[in-house]
Amino acid sequence: MNSPATVHYTPATIFQNPKKFRNIKLPYRFVESSSCCTNSTFTTSATSKRIEFQHQAYRVWSSSRLLRKSRVSSDDTQPTVSFNECEVSEPSFEEFITSERVKVVAMVALALALCNADRVVMSVAVVPLAQSRGWSQSFAGVVQSSFLWGYLISPIAGGTLVDYYGGKVVMACGVTLWSMATFLTPWAAESSLWALLSMRALLGVAEGVALPCMNNMIARWFPQTERSRAVGIAMAGFQLGSAIGLTLSPILMSQGGVGGPFIIFGLSGFLWVLVWVSATSSTPERSPQISKYELEYIQSKRKKSVKVESQTKTAKIIPPFRRLLSKLPTWSLIVANSMHSWGFFVILSWMPIYFKTIYLVDLRQAAWFSAVPWSMMALVGYFAGVFSDKLIQGGMTVTLTRKIMQSIGFIGPGIALIGLIMAKSPVMASAWLTLAVGLKSFSHCGFLVNLQEVSPQYSGVLHGISNTAGTLAAIIGTVGAGFFVELVGSFQGFLLLTAVLYFSAALFWNLFSTGERVNFDEGN
Repeated sequence: MNSPATVHYTPATIFQNPKKFRNIKLPYRFVESSSCCTNSTFTTSATSKRIEFQHQAYRVWSSSRLLRKSRVSSDDTQPTVSFNECEVSEPSFEEFITSERVKVVAMVALALALCNADRVVMSVAVVPLAQSRGWSQSFAGVVQSSFLWGYLISPIAGGTLVDYYGGKVVMACGVTLWSMATFLTPWAAESSLWALLSMRALLGVAEGVALPCMNNMIARWFPQTERSRAVGIAMAGFQLGSAIGLTLSPILMSQGGVGGPFIIFGLSGFLWVLVWVSATSSTPERSPQISKYELEYIQSKRKKSVKVESQTKTAKIIPPFRRLLSKLPTWSLIVANSMHSWGFFVILSWMPIYFKTIYLVDLRQAAWFSAVPWSMMALVGYFAGVFSDKLIQGGMTVTLTRKIMQSIGFIGPGIALIGLIMAKSPVMASAWLTLAVGLKSFSHCGFLVNLQEVSPQYSGVLHGISNTAGTLAAIIGTVGAGFFVELVGSFQGFLLLTAVLYFSAALFWNLFSTGERVNFDEGN
């Protein structure tokens, strides 16, 4: 029988990390060391797993098989292990939600909320702008798509910069630039059409780095078993940005004119940058606020391969694009992002006009009907992340989990859009739209998390490549919807086409995606 392992600790350590000791999976047998005082108190059982003490140090005994690893000192035949080497369970919800890593992802979520709010302001403002300037529906689509012209340029370069410099620096620069573009949009609209289009394109250039930065920060701060939840939190901010922008823009426009929401959201972005730069760190190891317990937990869960890659990834600033594009898992990410962006931007850009045209709902109500689904998407997205993490923790392979999540994220919205086509009232249409975008949030636990798993070293540039393809699809969808309606005279026909594309993309994903690491640094 193995000799017992010894863990030495001090009362100060336990006082500073009471929840950490509680999370040791199996109860220990506590034995007072020779240096202990006699007024010490112990409480331990299979259910409580607690220690109460007054001072001095104690010796904790356990069977060595309960320990993940041990090291034997030269003067002691018993393996002596440090506290962080014990097998610890997953943190509770309270511990998770109050951790430093969740504070970081909450700041990322707020940045994504501003990112999307700045986008969707034009979806509301384009209606009065078109009326005052006599724009056709097809030209209104061109104005809305001008954001995507810039967004088409930056994701690959932005993703490469994120891989090289890290998410904190690039995100700060991106938010500063897109907030300036948003703030100056009212001036541009009054100056000339070309100035307006240029400012919206600049907004797209800056916002192209947002999602690669999100992936980079989550990959550094969260272990794999928590990444779906982290993405769910971050993308909840992204979707709430749609709801906030679509709901507040008509109100701010009624009080401050067409330029009101652009000015308010732009100033909010500048404020965010100040907090981000002063209160967050690029990695857990550089954070002065993180507790020792949380840092040890993140480090213990982090795979060695990821550590090695994080140390060497700055050696190659020019990614191996040919090898990246030679793998089918890359193309499954490209197809998934393209379809996700097509559906997202079509719904985001055209739903206010859709409700106004089809159901004769006024602008304020149209914005409200369009905002409700995005709020639901934020809520469903978090629980989808929890569900995805639980599947992996329960033993399901990462590949199967990602295929299940992405299938729900594509097939579900496809079916819901068919229901939207047949809706007879704005209330039923809003219900179907809510279901479509709510199920769409499962994609965040599919291809969006998969970017980190296929290649952590090149997750930024992979996101950039797939985002560029997604932006092309979004431009085609946004502009094409306007021309389709003018030629065919039917919004419903375009929504049916979108549903068919959803089903096709789901099939491609299930055939060629993987949750395993793909080596892009060696030839085929």
